[in-house]
Order: sequence, then C-alpha cells, then structure tokens
Amino acid sequence: MRVIQTVFGVFHHFDLATELQKRGHLEKVYSTWPWARLKREGLPKERVESFPWIHMPAYFYGRSKLHRAPLAQQLQLLNAALFDRWTMRRLRALQSHGTKVDALIAISGSGTRTGRLLQQTGGVFICDRGSSHHRYQRNIVAEEDRIWGVERESTSDLRVTAIEEEQYELADAISVPSSFAVRSFVEMGVPREKLRLIPYGVRLERFRPVADPPTDSFDVLFAGSVSLRKGVPYLLQAFAQLKHPNKRLRIAGAVDHAVKPVFDRLPNASVEWLGAVPQNDLITLMSKSHVLVLPSIEEGLALVQAQAMACGCPVIASHNTGSEDLYTDGVEGFIVPIRDAASLADRMQRIADDPGMHQRMREASLNRVRHLGGWSEYGAKWEKTLQDLLAAKP
Repeated sequence: MRVIQTVFGVFHHFDLATELQKRGHLEKVYSTWPWARLKREGLPKERVESFPWIHMPAYFYGRSKLHRAPLAQQLQLLNAALFDRWTMRRLRALQSHGTKVDALIAISGSGTRTGRLLQQTGGVFICDRGSSHHRYQRNIVAEEDRIWGVERESTSDLRVTAIEEEQYELADAISVPSSFAVRSFVEMGVPREKLRLIPYGVRLERFRPVADPPTDSFDVLFAGSVSLRKGVPYLLQAFAQLKHPNKRLRIAGAVDHAVKPVFDRLPNASVEWLGAVPQNDLITLMSKSHVLVLPSIEEGLALVQAQAMACGCPVIASHNTGSEDLYTDGVEGFIVPIRDAASLADRMQRIADDPGMHQRMREASLNRVRHLGGWSEYGAKWEKTLQDLLAAKP
C-alpha cells in the first residue's frame, strides 16, 4: 500500500507520515512549508516535497502591519489552488514512472483535483478535517462575535467553505479527531458512514507533575489562545461566581486583541493575564493548579487537556473540545455545555469545596493518561482504515 499526503504547513500530518513511513506505506508527503522548516520533522528528504511559494509570503503578510483580511483570503485561495495543481502534477509524474499510489490523505482544503485524479485511477481519497465541519465552525464563531458585539473584518470566505464542502462530497471518507467533530458533520447533513473517527496521538513524555497545588488557595488555569472561540468570557463570568477566600485564575496564552475590550469589561478580580508561556513554565503551572478550565465554543481535539491530566491537574471542559474522547465526566474532571457559566462555576465550586474529590480526580487523571493512545496507535488506526477503504473500493 502506497500513500501520499498533502498538508498546509505541518499540523499532525507529519506525525502521521512518520507512522506510515515506519510501516512502509509512505510514498510522499507534500507541504507548503520550505524544507528548511520541514527537515526538523525527521523524515527522509526523498519522502518530502515542498511548494512554499505562496504560503510563505502569505504567512509573513499575515503578521505584518499591512495585513488586510480580503487580501489574506485571496492569498489563501491562491495557495490552495496552485498547491493542488502542483500535487496533481506530482501524482501524474509518479504514475508515469510506474508507481501505483493507493491513497491520498489530504488535509481539508487541499488536494481536490489530486484526489479526483487518484480516484479515476482506482485509488481512495480521504479528506482529513482537524476540526468541526467548516460551515458549522464558521457559523458558531460568527454567532459568538454577535453575542459579544464584536465587529471585525470577515475572516471566513464563503469560497473556502465551498471548497471544503466539495471535498466532503468527493472524498471516499472524511477523517476527524473527535466525537464532537463527528456530530458537527452529521448535523450538517454528512452521512455518518462516511466519517472515520481517529483521535490524535498524545505525546506526553515531557508532561508530568513537578509540584503540588497549594493548600491555602484555589488556583484555576486556562491555557490556549485567549479568544472568543475558546470561551474565555464564560470562564471570567464563572470565576467571578466562585466562592473561595483565596482564589486565583491564571490565563496563559496570547490574547486576541480584536476582542480584548470584551475581556476588559468582564470581571477581572484575582485574574492574572500571563501572555504566551514557554512549555516548561506551562508544565509547572499545570502541576500547581487545582483545575484546568477549557470552555471552548469549537475545536477539534484540544490536547492541552491530556497535557494537564499528565501533570495531575483535573480538567473542566466543554463538550466541543473533544473532551469525551480523553476522559470521563465526573471521574478525571467534568464536561459541561458550551456558553454555560453557571455550570462552569458549579463544577469549580465542587472541586474547591471538596479536597477529597480533587485528590481522586488528580489520581484518576494520572492513571487515565497512561492509557491514552500515542502516535503509534494513531498510525495503526490509520493503517486499518486505509486497508478497509481499499478493500471496499470497486
């Protein structure tokens, strides 16, 4: 079985490519980042090819003071179109030299033409979506902006949604990392039988308890990009309701400055805004915190939850974080609905009021992470998925 992959940048695709390479299945992984960056992923150079000519200028433009959303969207669309045509030519070149490619795993938004060509020659095309259905994601994020009265340049182009949905229709299968992502696709009308749930591998070698939480305070941690999508306003509201004589909320992550005025008008007493935190410092923060709270409105599978658990820190998260694929509600932490400050406050209060519960959840978290699948298990699930799809191909 010979497999090619297409990906914008790296994401989890190079972890998958490494596993396919170990199993003798990887033909090529095509990326829009330059080899100077890709070589650190550890794959042999002959298995990696790069088309960085649009992505890299777009990347630097997006971080410049000249950045404007409409032009950024045009660059995104141009990058996707030219990258797809380039990978299609690479596939044709492989086929013309007698290499039979059996499957394409394309990160969503890439590989439409390439996937269609491969299907025409008997191969299978899998669209790999790392989050919820694109239209579902766009709708819920826009809805959150309206709830908090945020107006900004549109960052979601309907043409991108159209490309994604064309892929969902064309693909032989769609892979997603969480049960929440599966539900979002079904809600948007995609047949359940077309979906493949393959949770990401978890690499936790560096994450372990390095300290204990203090006994004279109750410390809550948020870790991630500080944005509306991550549900931070609901956490601020919930923390204000928490009753404890010595409480502290530490928010670790870069703040989305477009919505900072929203955070400024919400309760901020006993809240520390730490900004971006190096991983070693984050391990210490997780170890010293009584609970990590992640009330995200939407994301595919937030591995920060597993990282916190590996540090002995229980988790309170929303259903839309992939939490149910990592731990059990009421055992290692709690799982609550989105946009529910009252439920967040209630679960934090339970842990704060019951040191025995906190200790049980801490021990359960450390035990659970020992049984979470790593990247080897992820690769094995992909191998089985590909074999099943190829066996079913006429």
